[in-house]
Amino acid sequence: MTDPTDADVCVLVPTMDEAETIGGVVSSFRERGFENVLVIDGDSTDDTRDIAEDAGARVVTQSGSGKGAAVREAVREHIDSEYVLLLDGDATYDAKDAEVMLEPLLDGRADHVIGDRFADMREGAMPKLNRLGNKVFNRAFAAVHGEDFQDILSGYRAFTKESFRRMDLTAEGFGIETEMAVECAKADLRVAVVPITYRPRPEGSQTNLHPLKDGGVILVTIYRMAKTSNPLFYFGSVGFLSLLGGAGLGTYVGVEWVTQRVSHEVMAVVAGVAVLVGIQLLMFALLSDMFVSLHREQMRRLDELEDR
Repeated sequence: MTDPTDADVCVLVPTMDEAETIGGVVSSFRERGFENVLVIDGDSTDDTRDIAEDAGARVVTQSGSGKGAAVREAVREHIDSEYVLLLDGDATYDAKDAEVMLEPLLDGRADHVIGDRFADMREGAMPKLNRLGNKVFNRAFAAVHGEDFQDILSGYRAFTKESFRRMDLTAEGFGIETEMAVECAKADLRVAVVPITYRPRPEGSQTNLHPLKDGGVILVTIYRMAKTSNPLFYFGSVGFLSLLGGAGLGTYVGVEWVTQRVSHEVMAVVAGVAVLVGIQLLMFALLSDMFVSLHREQMRRLDELEDR
């Protein structure tokens, strides 16, 4: 295997008020031979930028706001390297795992690598509520998008810059991890999941994650992006609910008429409309799924022709 420190790798660290930890994070990668460390900062109000620069990182202040915007800006405008190793600046990820993260890329076995935090999660690294939320998100993702990446919210990623160009990313904040996982599934990128160590945040450092707010964003992202990656689920779920609601309402109207001789004309009309809308959405879901499958097959054949 190629030595990761000999490869064209940029270690990318998005930050926001990470003065307590960023120095150690940058130093740990520099000590392992990674000379190209880029810190893209969301205009921190503490000494994050100065500390990162003193530790040997190249520091850029992002033009927008949010982790997602920072990652997109960094890769598209500030990184020329062939490979990118992405991680948070909170010292929860270990520089010793860099080799296992980059190995599938350097061996040509993957386009995108996800570090599985649950493989070696240290005590206190993740609250029980967050663990439960992560399990729910991973199962929802697998059900909706048909791929089990085990830890879609992991912030430790490695990918080729070419594969990043194939992703259509729009998330501003912490939804970027979910969006990248969806794009990997949608673009049929080769994904490898590798075990990593996940450590507790050092005492004194503060998290920028808001479990309820960001959790809602993640769930919405999983569902919203099914529109193009799994339209059968996206439109079919709404169609099924409409059909079920219409059928239930229609049953109630029928029972009321038969047993009580009470007519509910308006409710009957609503029930009929709901049933028709449900059937149309289910048909549209099937057609959309056929078109998406056809598109994927055409893209696969084009890739094969290009490879030849």
